[in-house]
Amino acid sequence: MNSLFSIETPSYFINPRFIPAQGLVNTVRDPANGNTVGVFAESRPEEIDAVLTSATAAQRDWKQLDAKSRAKTLHALANAIETADLRYCAELMTREMGKPYPEAIGELANCAPIFRYYAELARDDAGKVAGTTQTGSFQYARYEPLGVSVHIMPFNFPILLMCWTVAASLASGNGCIIKPAPATTLCTLEFMRCFTNLPANFPNGLVNCLPGGAAVAEALIASERTHAVAFTGSVAAAKAVAAAAATLMKPAVIEAGGSDPMIISSHAPIDIAAAGATTAAFHMSGQVCTSTERIYVVDSVFDAFVAAFVNCTLKLRIGHGLQRSEIGPLVSEAARNKVMRLVDAAVAQGAVIVTGGRIPPSQERGWFYEPTILINVTHDMDIMREECFGPVASICRVADFNEAITLANDSAFGLGASIFTTSLEEAMEAAERIEAGMVWINNPLIDNDALPFGGWKLSGLGRELSRQGLDAFRRSKMVILNHKPALQDWWYPYPDSWFHDAGGRTHN
Repeated sequence: MNSLFSIETPSYFINPRFIPAQGLVNTVRDPANGNTVGVFAESRPEEIDAVLTSATAAQRDWKQLDAKSRAKTLHALANAIETADLRYCAELMTREMGKPYPEAIGELANCAPIFRYYAELARDDAGKVAGTTQTGSFQYARYEPLGVSVHIMPFNFPILLMCWTVAASLASGNGCIIKPAPATTLCTLEFMRCFTNLPANFPNGLVNCLPGGAAVAEALIASERTHAVAFTGSVAAAKAVAAAAATLMKPAVIEAGGSDPMIISSHAPIDIAAAGATTAAFHMSGQVCTSTERIYVVDSVFDAFVAAFVNCTLKLRIGHGLQRSEIGPLVSEAARNKVMRLVDAAVAQGAVIVTGGRIPPSQERGWFYEPTILINVTHDMDIMREECFGPVASICRVADFNEAITLANDSAFGLGASIFTTSLEEAMEAAERIEAGMVWINNPLIDNDALPFGGWKLSGLGRELSRQGLDAFRRSKMVILNHKPALQDWWYPYPDSWFHDAGGRTHN
């Protein structure tokens, strides 16, 4: 065993150590230029078994720790994250999946607070005392950990989304096994350094990281030694994960993406709406689960909004995420091919490209695609029915606010939705009528640790963040305690007077 991690040497992680991996080696390439970033190895069955063994043993100790001590230890972990030099981790993230470096650093800056939030929430929310149903009886519910949780992570926010569920699971008393996305394995392993120098009451083997693909995820879900699953990814993969977990009666938190709508009302502040739409549609090259993909613009402000939106979009710089750019590459050739297929099909059906719609001439290498705005889009086009997950905004002209709401809801997805308006009536009505797990009014893509994150319809099951995110990794137990044991009048045998026939006669 060794305590160091190198992108040139495949390894997996059992806290506090990195262990040389023996599986099939995969090469990680920079999506901006194809250069080699490093290597990782597919976890072998014996390595998976070693991690399951370590996590199971560590969790037995961790669950015995009192809430105050557990919270103190999680604060120590937060301190370790805050004081770590995470610049190299951010650089690796940019080189692995393409996001601009400032966004990678920003992601990492939001990790420590989630551990602090759940440390205190779990300490404060230990159960519930209920009004008794019997004199002399103390009746309450308590929460207990599930055991070992599996965290199957996406490439777009590989560290932050991991921390969302790992923090909640650890605060609940569980052990954790992380299966990073193949595209962001190296930065995830680099982040594991934060788990290498923690207090003694943070058991060795409590947090683990196993690189690999679908086979590793399947093995972890199927194991009798895991007890909960957290997953973020595509709808197809989410269905497979949910089905596998359900077969074994394991709780699963599923976030499966979406095709988020945005409404531009006749009362919208056009310049602000255009700037907000530019960020919501093109942030991280549109590879955000809550990216705005469908925009419904009321006819009276359509031309003004499109002109302002195009103007904002043309200011975006395209290039490597380590350079001064807002638009990096898509994560892979397959991802760009999907975007191009959807755009080309829409154009063939009558959509018009206002800007973008091509591979940028300045970027001969890598999986770049220009920020693209489509108009004359109809609601039956594939680009309005599928998740594009790229830098494309498709705009529909609508007659009024009511038509916008109707079309926004006409989707198999229901993750998030946005509206720009200065009408309080429209804002409140949108919040009530839109069929989505999250609604943003005049400020898209904002999260809050204390509010639940998750979707409706095909966009997912369960919630991350908030108290609901904590509940996903613990189970409740009802306890009835009679502190003065006494015979109860309803216990066997029943008195003869309780037995009557229809005529009221007593049976002897």
